[in-house]
Amino acid sequence: MRSLSGASPAIVAMLALGSLTASFGCAKIGEIQARKAFKSANQAYQQQDFKKASEFYEEAIKAAPDTQVAHESYFFLGNSYDNLFKPSKRGEKDNDDLLQKAVQNYQLAAEKLSSSNDAQDKLLGRRSLEYLVASYGAEKLNDPAKAEPVVQRMIQLEPGEPANYFVLAQIYGYYNRQGHFDKTIEALEERASREPNNPEAFYTIATYYWDEAYRDFKLKENEKKAYVQKGIEAVDHALQIKPDYMEALVYKNLLLRLQANLEKDTSKQQMLIKEADKLRDRAQELRKQKAAGTTP
Repeated sequence: MRSLSGASPAIVAMLALGSLTASFGCAKIGEIQARKAFKSANQAYQQQDFKKASEFYEEAIKAAPDTQVAHESYFFLGNSYDNLFKPSKRGEKDNDDLLQKAVQNYQLAAEKLSSSNDAQDKLLGRRSLEYLVASYGAEKLNDPAKAEPVVQRMIQLEPGEPANYFVLAQIYGYYNRQGHFDKTIEALEERASREPNNPEAFYTIATYYWDEAYRDFKLKENEKKAYVQKGIEAVDHALQIKPDYMEALVYKNLLLRLQANLEKDTSKQQMLIKEADKLRDRAQELRKQKAAGTTP
Protein backbone atom coordinates (compact mmCIF):
# COMPACT_ATOMS: atom_id res chain seq x y z
CA MET A 1 0.00 0.00 0.00
CA ARG A 2 1.38 3.39 -0.98
CA SER A 3 2.05 5.89 1.73
CA LEU A 4 0.04 9.10 1.80
CA SER A 5 3.15 10.98 0.76
CA GLY A 6 2.90 9.30 -2.63
CA ALA A 7 -0.74 10.23 -3.27
CA SER A 8 -1.58 12.58 -6.09
CA PRO A 9 -1.90 16.30 -5.26
CA ALA A 10 -5.58 16.19 -6.19
CA ILE A 11 -6.34 13.43 -3.64
CA VAL A 12 -4.38 15.20 -0.91
CA ALA A 13 -6.27 18.41 -1.65
CA MET A 14 -9.61 16.62 -1.51
CA LEU A 15 -8.73 15.00 1.84
CA ALA A 16 -7.59 18.32 3.26
CA LEU A 17 -10.73 20.07 2.02
CA GLY A 18 -12.92 17.38 3.52
CA SER A 19 -11.19 17.70 6.88
CA LEU A 20 -11.45 21.49 6.75
CA THR A 21 -15.12 21.32 5.84
CA ALA A 22 -15.83 18.96 8.74
CA SER A 23 -13.97 21.24 11.18
CA PHE A 24 -15.73 24.28 9.82
CA GLY A 25 -19.08 22.52 10.15
CA CYS A 26 -18.40 21.53 13.76
CA ALA A 27 -17.28 25.07 14.56
CA LYS A 28 -20.43 26.55 13.05
CA ILE A 29 -22.63 24.12 14.97
CA GLY A 30 -20.80 25.02 18.18
CA GLU A 31 -21.21 28.73 17.49
CA ILE A 32 -24.94 28.30 16.84
CA GLN A 33 -25.31 26.35 20.09
CA ALA A 34 -23.34 29.03 21.93
CA ARG A 35 -25.53 31.83 20.60
CA LYS A 36 -28.68 29.94 21.54
CA ALA A 37 -27.39 29.34 25.08
CA PHE A 38 -26.24 32.96 25.34
CA LYS A 39 -29.70 34.20 24.39
CA SER A 40 -31.34 31.97 27.01
CA ALA A 41 -28.75 33.07 29.57
CA ASN A 42 -29.44 36.75 28.90
CA GLN A 43 -33.17 36.21 29.36
CA ALA A 44 -32.59 34.50 32.72
CA TYR A 45 -30.07 37.21 33.70
CA GLN A 46 -32.59 39.98 32.98
CA GLN A 47 -35.11 38.14 35.15
CA GLN A 48 -32.45 37.97 37.89
CA ASP A 49 -32.53 34.18 37.82
CA PHE A 50 -28.77 34.09 38.24
CA LYS A 51 -28.52 30.37 38.92
CA LYS A 52 -30.25 29.51 35.64
CA ALA A 53 -28.30 32.23 33.83
CA SER A 54 -24.97 30.83 35.07
CA GLU A 55 -25.83 27.40 33.71
CA PHE A 56 -26.60 28.79 30.25
CA TYR A 57 -23.47 31.00 30.22
CA GLU A 58 -21.38 27.95 31.12
CA GLU A 59 -23.04 26.12 28.22
CA ALA A 60 -22.29 28.97 25.81
CA ILE A 61 -18.60 29.00 26.77
CA LYS A 62 -18.31 25.23 26.45
CA ALA A 63 -19.98 25.18 23.02
CA ALA A 64 -17.66 27.75 21.41
CA PRO A 65 -14.88 28.86 23.79
CA ASP A 66 -12.93 30.99 21.29
CA THR A 67 -15.82 33.17 20.10
CA GLN A 68 -17.00 36.65 21.02
CA VAL A 69 -20.12 35.13 22.57
CA ALA A 70 -17.98 33.06 24.94
CA HIS A 71 -15.75 35.99 25.83
CA GLU A 72 -18.77 38.11 26.71
CA SER A 73 -20.25 35.19 28.63
CA TYR A 74 -17.26 35.21 31.00
CA PHE A 75 -18.31 38.62 32.29
CA PHE A 76 -21.98 37.77 32.75
CA LEU A 77 -21.11 34.39 34.24
CA GLY A 78 -18.84 36.08 36.76
CA ASN A 79 -21.53 38.60 37.59
CA SER A 80 -24.13 35.86 37.97
CA TYR A 81 -21.94 34.07 40.52
CA ASP A 82 -21.25 37.43 42.16
CA ASN A 83 -24.98 38.02 42.59
CA LEU A 84 -25.48 34.51 43.96
CA PHE A 85 -22.84 35.12 46.65
CA LYS A 86 -24.29 36.23 50.01
CA PRO A 87 -22.00 38.32 52.26
CA SER A 88 -24.09 37.24 55.26
CA LYS A 89 -23.06 33.62 54.58
CA ARG A 90 -19.37 34.34 54.15
CA GLY A 91 -17.38 31.45 55.61
CA GLU A 92 -19.70 28.78 54.24
CA LYS A 93 -17.81 26.81 51.60
CA ASP A 94 -20.51 26.63 48.93
CA ASN A 95 -21.17 30.34 49.23
CA ASP A 96 -17.46 31.25 49.22
CA ASP A 97 -16.94 29.08 46.14
CA LEU A 98 -19.42 31.28 44.27
CA LEU A 99 -17.25 34.33 44.89
CA GLN A 100 -14.12 32.49 43.77
CA LYS A 101 -15.91 31.52 40.55
CA ALA A 102 -16.95 35.14 40.08
CA VAL A 103 -13.33 36.27 40.43
CA GLN A 104 -12.07 33.63 37.98
CA ASN A 105 -14.59 34.64 35.35
CA TYR A 106 -14.03 38.37 35.83
CA GLN A 107 -10.33 37.71 35.31
CA LEU A 108 -11.00 35.75 32.12
CA ALA A 109 -13.41 38.40 30.85
CA ALA A 110 -10.87 41.16 31.49
CA GLU A 111 -8.18 39.15 29.71
CA LYS A 112 -10.36 38.49 26.67
CA LEU A 113 -12.19 41.82 26.39
CA SER A 114 -10.12 44.70 27.78
CA SER A 115 -7.98 45.13 24.67
CA SER A 116 -10.79 44.45 22.18
CA ASN A 117 -11.44 46.89 19.33
CA ASP A 118 -15.17 46.38 19.82
CA ALA A 119 -16.62 49.19 21.96
CA GLN A 120 -19.11 46.94 23.74
CA ASP A 121 -16.50 44.32 24.52
CA LYS A 122 -14.08 46.96 25.75
CA LEU A 123 -16.78 48.29 28.08
CA LEU A 124 -17.42 44.81 29.46
CA GLY A 125 -13.68 44.37 29.93
CA ARG A 126 -13.55 47.57 31.96
CA ARG A 127 -16.55 46.51 34.01
CA SER A 128 -14.86 43.17 34.66
CA LEU A 129 -11.88 44.94 36.19
CA GLU A 130 -14.12 47.23 38.25
CA TYR A 131 -16.14 44.31 39.62
CA LEU A 132 -12.95 42.37 40.24
CA VAL A 133 -11.70 45.22 42.41
CA ALA A 134 -15.03 45.22 44.24
CA SER A 135 -14.70 41.46 44.82
CA TYR A 136 -11.50 42.13 46.77
CA GLY A 137 -13.32 44.72 48.92
CA ALA A 138 -14.03 44.56 52.64
CA GLU A 139 -17.50 43.00 52.30
CA LYS A 140 -16.23 40.19 50.12
CA LEU A 141 -12.67 38.82 49.97
CA ASN A 142 -11.17 41.73 51.93
CA ASP A 143 -7.85 41.50 50.09
CA PRO A 144 -6.72 44.98 48.92
CA ALA A 145 -3.28 43.65 48.01
CA LYS A 146 -4.89 41.73 45.15
CA ALA A 147 -7.02 44.71 44.15
CA GLU A 148 -3.99 46.98 43.67
CA PRO A 149 -2.57 45.34 40.49
CA VAL A 150 -6.07 45.25 39.00
CA VAL A 151 -6.43 49.01 39.46
CA GLN A 152 -2.93 49.50 38.04
CA ARG A 153 -4.12 47.55 34.99
CA MET A 154 -7.14 49.85 34.73
CA ILE A 155 -4.80 52.85 34.80
CA GLN A 156 -2.66 51.34 32.03
CA LEU A 157 -5.74 50.89 29.87
CA GLU A 158 -7.16 54.34 30.61
CA PRO A 159 -4.37 56.61 31.87
CA GLY A 160 -6.56 59.67 31.50
CA GLU A 161 -9.42 58.39 33.67
CA PRO A 162 -9.21 60.15 37.06
CA ALA A 163 -11.64 57.78 38.80
CA ASN A 164 -9.05 55.00 38.60
CA TYR A 165 -6.56 57.06 40.58
CA PHE A 166 -9.21 57.79 43.17
CA VAL A 167 -9.84 54.04 43.59
CA LEU A 168 -6.10 53.47 43.91
CA ALA A 169 -5.91 56.22 46.54
CA GLN A 170 -8.68 54.46 48.48
CA ILE A 171 -6.70 51.22 48.42
CA TYR A 172 -3.61 53.06 49.59
CA GLY A 173 -5.81 54.72 52.24
CA TYR A 174 -6.23 51.21 53.57
CA TYR A 175 -2.46 50.76 53.40
CA ASN A 176 -2.09 54.04 55.26
CA ARG A 177 -4.02 52.60 58.18
CA GLN A 178 -1.56 49.72 58.09
CA GLY A 179 1.41 52.12 58.20
CA HIS A 180 2.18 52.53 54.46
CA PHE A 181 1.84 56.32 54.24
CA ASP A 182 4.26 56.72 51.32
CA LYS A 183 2.13 54.51 49.06
CA THR A 184 -0.93 56.57 49.95
CA ILE A 185 0.71 59.86 49.04
CA GLU A 186 2.14 58.37 45.86
CA ALA A 187 -1.35 57.45 44.66
CA LEU A 188 -2.86 60.77 45.69
CA GLU A 189 -0.15 62.75 43.93
CA GLU A 190 -0.51 60.62 40.81
CA ARG A 191 -4.22 61.37 40.84
CA ALA A 192 -3.56 65.12 41.25
CA SER A 193 -1.16 65.07 38.30
CA ARG A 194 -3.99 63.67 36.18
CA GLU A 195 -6.48 66.23 37.52
CA PRO A 196 -4.44 69.47 37.67
CA ASN A 197 -7.58 71.64 37.70
CA ASN A 198 -9.42 69.68 40.38
CA PRO A 199 -9.00 71.40 43.79
CA GLU A 200 -10.38 68.34 45.59
CA ALA A 201 -7.39 66.26 44.46
CA PHE A 202 -4.92 68.65 46.11
CA TYR A 203 -7.15 69.20 49.14
CA THR A 204 -7.18 65.43 49.74
CA ILE A 205 -3.37 65.33 49.74
CA ALA A 206 -3.36 68.09 52.37
CA THR A 207 -5.77 66.16 54.63
CA TYR A 208 -3.55 63.09 54.56
CA TYR A 209 -0.44 65.11 55.40
CA TRP A 210 -2.23 66.79 58.30
CA ASP A 211 -3.59 63.51 59.62
CA GLU A 212 -0.17 61.84 59.49
CA ALA A 213 1.66 64.76 61.10
CA TYR A 214 -1.01 65.14 63.80
CA ARG A 215 -1.60 61.50 64.71
CA ASP A 216 1.66 59.63 64.12
CA PHE A 217 3.56 60.10 67.37
CA LYS A 218 6.48 58.05 66.06
CA LEU A 219 7.44 60.82 63.63
CA LYS A 220 10.48 62.91 64.41
CA GLU A 221 9.99 66.66 64.66
CA ASN A 222 11.72 67.37 61.35
CA GLU A 223 9.49 64.78 59.63
CA LYS A 224 6.38 66.41 61.08
CA LYS A 225 7.55 69.82 59.87
CA ALA A 226 8.17 68.44 56.39
CA TYR A 227 4.71 66.84 56.25
CA VAL A 228 3.03 70.03 57.45
CA GLN A 229 4.85 72.08 54.84
CA LYS A 230 3.88 69.68 52.05
CA GLY A 231 0.29 69.77 53.30
CA ILE A 232 0.27 73.57 53.18
CA GLU A 233 1.69 73.53 49.65
CA ALA A 234 -1.05 71.12 48.56
CA VAL A 235 -3.88 73.08 50.18
CA ASP A 236 -2.53 76.35 48.73
CA HIS A 237 -2.73 74.75 45.30
CA ALA A 238 -6.35 73.82 45.97
CA LEU A 239 -7.14 77.39 47.08
CA GLN A 240 -5.45 78.86 44.01
CA ILE A 241 -7.91 76.88 41.90
CA LYS A 242 -10.90 77.58 44.15
CA PRO A 243 -10.39 80.48 46.60
CA ASP A 244 -13.75 79.92 48.35
CA TYR A 245 -13.10 76.21 48.99
CA MET A 246 -14.44 76.05 52.55
CA GLU A 247 -13.01 72.63 53.46
CA ALA A 248 -9.58 73.61 52.16
CA LEU A 249 -9.67 76.78 54.31
CA VAL A 250 -10.47 74.66 57.35
CA TYR A 251 -7.54 72.34 56.72
CA LYS A 252 -5.09 75.14 56.02
CA ASN A 253 -6.17 76.57 59.36
CA LEU A 254 -5.43 73.21 61.02
CA LEU A 255 -2.08 72.84 59.25
CA LEU A 256 -0.99 76.34 60.30
CA ARG A 257 -1.89 75.62 63.93
CA LEU A 258 0.14 72.43 63.79
CA GLN A 259 3.00 74.38 62.24
CA ALA A 260 2.72 76.93 65.07
CA ASN A 261 2.99 74.15 67.65
CA LEU A 262 6.26 73.04 66.05
CA GLU A 263 7.64 76.58 65.84
CA LYS A 264 10.25 77.67 68.42
CA ASP A 265 10.13 81.36 67.57
CA THR A 266 7.28 82.94 69.57
CA SER A 267 6.70 85.82 67.15
CA LYS A 268 6.44 83.45 64.17
CA GLN A 269 4.18 81.22 66.20
CA GLN A 270 1.79 84.12 66.87
CA MET A 271 1.79 85.10 63.18
CA LEU A 272 0.82 81.57 62.18
CA ILE A 273 -1.99 81.45 64.73
CA LYS A 274 -3.28 84.84 63.57
CA GLU A 275 -3.34 83.64 59.96
CA ALA A 276 -5.07 80.42 61.04
CA ASP A 277 -7.75 82.45 62.87
CA LYS A 278 -8.48 84.44 59.70
CA LEU A 279 -8.87 81.25 57.70
CA ARG A 280 -11.15 79.75 60.36
CA ASP A 281 -13.33 82.87 60.35
CA ARG A 282 -13.48 82.88 56.55
CA ALA A 283 -14.51 79.21 56.52
CA GLN A 284 -17.25 79.90 59.08
CA GLU A 285 -18.52 82.82 57.00
CA LEU A 286 -18.70 80.63 53.89
CA ARG A 287 -20.50 77.94 55.87
CA LYS A 288 -23.14 80.45 56.99
CA GLN A 289 -23.56 81.73 53.44
CA LYS A 290 -23.98 78.19 52.18
CA ALA A 291 -26.59 77.45 54.84
CA ALA A 292 -28.46 80.63 53.94
CA GLY A 293 -28.21 79.88 50.22
CA THR A 294 -26.27 83.06 49.46
CA THR A 295 -22.97 81.47 48.43
CA PRO A 296 -21.68 83.17 45.23
